[in-house]
Amino acid sequence: MHAFGADFDVPAGYLNTTSIGIPPAHVADAVLTAVGDWSRGMAAPPDFDHAVHVARGAFGQLVGVPREHVAIGASVSQLIATVAAGLPDGAKVLTVEGEFTSTTFPFAAQAHRGVEVTEVPLADLAAHVEGHDLVTVSVVQSADGTQADLDALRAAAEASGAQVLLDVTQAAGWRPLRLDWADWVVGAGYKWLLSPRGAAWLAVHPRALERTPPIAANWYAGDDPWKSVYGLPLRLAAGARSLDISPVWFAQVGAAVALPYLASLDLGAVQAHCVKLADTLLTRLGLPERGSAIVALDADGERIAQAGVKASNRAGKVRVGFHLYSSLSDVELVSDAFE
Repeated sequence: MHAFGADFDVPAGYLNTTSIGIPPAHVADAVLTAVGDWSRGMAAPPDFDHAVHVARGAFGQLVGVPREHVAIGASVSQLIATVAAGLPDGAKVLTVEGEFTSTTFPFAAQAHRGVEVTEVPLADLAAHVEGHDLVTVSVVQSADGTQADLDALRAAAEASGAQVLLDVTQAAGWRPLRLDWADWVVGAGYKWLLSPRGAAWLAVHPRALERTPPIAANWYAGDDPWKSVYGLPLRLAAGARSLDISPVWFAQVGAAVALPYLASLDLGAVQAHCVKLADTLLTRLGLPERGSAIVALDADGERIAQAGVKASNRAGKVRVGFHLYSSLSDVELVSDAFE
């Protein structure tokens, strides 16, 4: 199908972007070309540096931060671990009940240092910020698509001096974001950002950089990676690049095409498209609209699958997500399964 200026080889009823996104054809072609070059002995490690540079900048565009504030990684938990390692002993961390564990486990794993993680209902998050050193939360909840009140969170954090880490994995790519106020913004590329698994990014506000230790310091985080391959002394890049890990090449190749494509779109229109389909489904099922691209339904997962819908089962519910390539026919497949 053709949508938002790109071609997608997506099957009818595919509503599982919340688990894994479908790349546009031109993104898949770029990865296939890179794999072909590799298979013929035509690839060299420096060849991938440009893709890393492009994807880094495009992630910054999507979350509203400068390129130089963005570090590259392979997964959300790996990147958040650098933040968790920088917390002082006895730090108090606030999160929400049912949060995706890659956003919370790195902090919980610091319990041996007295780090304490407290869970509260998402609706009450801002009211509990006072007295905590850091708040970690997804902009959009993985389990059911509930969206955090970022304005309230920002106000509460600024009033109390708490640091804020935002996970945009289920938000970036379908809704406009400007998160330059947060201390850290992290996201994985293989869902709504339509990239291969193995690329993730961490935007670090300058005020938070000294509190983010390079615990995975490596040659690629060097000021000139190709001159920091051997020997001491430690010579890391300035800024967020000091947190880079050696890139997953083909994931970065795909991201270097997918992320600029997404950043070029009118994300307000993308959000309107996705939310309209999700809310149409809810309305047809007699449920209230929620304004999110992700919907969690009390349904029989097997029956949904038999209806030709590709979804996922999370937190006891059937979870569906509507992206660029979703259409009204997908809504109809789900709603027909309830009849």
